[in-house]
Amino acid sequence: MIDWTPFILSFKLASTTVVILLTIGIPLAWYLVRSQNFIKPILETVVSMPLVLPPTVLGFYIIWMFAPDSLVGKLLNSVGIEPLFSFTGLVFGSVLYSLPFMVQPLQSGFSTIPKSVIEASFVAGKSSWQTLWKVVLPSSKQALLTAIVLTFAHTIGEFGVVLMVGGSIPGKTKVASIAIYEYVEMLDYHAAHIYSVIMVAISFAVLLVVYSYNKKRIF
Repeated sequence: MIDWTPFILSFKLASTTVVILLTIGIPLAWYLVRSQNFIKPILETVVSMPLVLPPTVLGFYIIWMFAPDSLVGKLLNSVGIEPLFSFTGLVFGSVLYSLPFMVQPLQSGFSTIPKSVIEASFVAGKSSWQTLWKVVLPSSKQALLTAIVLTFAHTIGEFGVVLMVGGSIPGKTKVASIAIYEYVEMLDYHAAHIYSVIMVAISFAVLLVVYSYNKKRIF
């Protein structure tokens, strides 16, 4: 019998991460498109680092930052927040690890909007934020969908960061990717195969949504 709890937890983690990254990623991508100062390449580098850093490196520094004897760890614990080996820690790690999958598609989409359209919005008296919400985002639905789906799919497939930050606590931090790893360790290949097939099906479905939508937009 399949225990669906790890999949439910994975979907909960991915959904939460997408919502948080939409809040962060939209204004950040807009800033990167509009900015021409020296901070831009620094921010772009920071955003892209999770693409090249081993998950274990990111996981280690999250553990180091949230350790009970660290300043951040003490502050969070004082207000009742447990950042390590908790769902909160998984969310924080996922937000960092999936950041480029949200920001980069949005930045690319915003960059394709003609400057004349944006300038016309400014001439009409709209502020930068009004232009973003009323002009740029409605014209970037394809990039927005791509960013959401890729972030969701990437978060569901996370392993290294979630294992280091959250461990494997059933019903709390044991997501689907961790469950598969544990079944393999136990040499229960039948269960690992079933869970893996479900993960493949989920990944295929979410990517199919993106490519199908993009094809309709092109034609």
